[in-house]
Amino acid sequence: MQPRVAVIGAGPAGLATLKALADRGVPAVGFDAAPQVGGLWVYDAPHSPAYRTLHLNTSRTRTEFADLPMPTDWPDYPDHTRVAGYLHDYAQHFGLLDAIRLGHTVTRVARDGTRWRVDAAGPDGVTTAHVEAVVVANGHNSRPRHPAPAYPGRLTADQLHSHDYRDPEQLTGRRVLVVGGGNSAMDIAVDASHVASGTLLSLRRGVWIVPKHLLGRPSDTLNGALATRLPWRLRQRLSQRMLRLSVGRPERYGLPAPRHGLLQDHPTLSDSLLSRISHGEIGVRPAIARFDGDRVHFADGATDAVDLVVWCTGYDIDLPFLEPALLGDGADRLPLYRHVFHQQAPGLMFVGLMQSTGSALPVVEAQARLVAAYLAGEYALPTPAEQVADIVAELRAARARWGDRRPAMRIDFDAYLARAAKELSDGAARARRGRGVRWHRSEDVRES
Repeated sequence: MQPRVAVIGAGPAGLATLKALADRGVPAVGFDAAPQVGGLWVYDAPHSPAYRTLHLNTSRTRTEFADLPMPTDWPDYPDHTRVAGYLHDYAQHFGLLDAIRLGHTVTRVARDGTRWRVDAAGPDGVTTAHVEAVVVANGHNSRPRHPAPAYPGRLTADQLHSHDYRDPEQLTGRRVLVVGGGNSAMDIAVDASHVASGTLLSLRRGVWIVPKHLLGRPSDTLNGALATRLPWRLRQRLSQRMLRLSVGRPERYGLPAPRHGLLQDHPTLSDSLLSRISHGEIGVRPAIARFDGDRVHFADGATDAVDLVVWCTGYDIDLPFLEPALLGDGADRLPLYRHVFHQQAPGLMFVGLMQSTGSALPVVEAQARLVAAYLAGEYALPTPAEQVADIVAELRAARARWGDRRPAMRIDFDAYLARAAKELSDGAARARRGRGVRWHRSEDVRES
């Protein structure tokens, strides 16, 4: 059977999409550049940012797919080997592997009349698929982002982006400066503190450090339990008070005070960082002011000599296979309905192009179900005007909560899952009534 849909990526988002499409009887083909499924969780795969000490930073029960729960005897925060194996088992369990062309890098996606053309470079040359729809599900942690503009001065120390960090052996015996405040930065700083001759952590802004367990439970389960009962601002106040009582304010450890509330940024989880700082094994520094050979000058006037700078400065979204016109002002600003449906290109959808306050897996699973129901003709979108109004309202609320830090991509984990479930139900009702925007395979067009 010829595929009707091309799915780009075979990590969690791509696998969830292929599974949802199969459930609805929509034939699809998946493409992934790696030699095996699993995306960034495959430790030794090309382009993977996984490192040897990587574990989940969201708990098992808040991370697993609803369609295939993780084993109950696993720890609360499994390591990358377990997660990669789980994703492979998911693909095998639901019979997805035969639909995926591994070792195929998608090089171009473009409209071809009323259909889409997808070109992918593989071991036997270029493969071309002509399909009704394309789902972009390749993640957004593949192109490392470095500080821009670069800091003044000349740095003679070695430099490494967290994307290329694999093992604490890379840090052994060195004077290491870790730059960043996210989960990777905290993990790498802790790794360095055990093997490096000295470890510094530089932060431009304050972050909330959340222990992985609070009150004897995984910390994200506590916030999740309140999510259906309290608005996020009240949950934020309660969560911050609990943190202050359990570990104290970040300033107590020499960390800068956060400028935003706990639920207004991606959480940084670590059981070890505060302890290593308290024991003097990690020195905290403010923003970098300039470089001078192997010496780093910081904003507070401190100066330290280093051998290695590890940049934990995030990623730029890399979708080089899409024509620039399809990305508008940039992939991180795309006005997607429910963070999925492109407004100007029927048949182009995204799964996983978001930044969640929690795990990604349940979110991409919910998005995949919307995509599959739509392409099966069993879900209808609202009218274009209603979609635009909803996108504008959501963006306004996101800016009020998260400011200008990628507001178009931001979602509240629990609120989004509830909204996506309701959207699927509402869209099915619209389809039954013959209202809204429904996918019609026979004409390969949408109609209002």
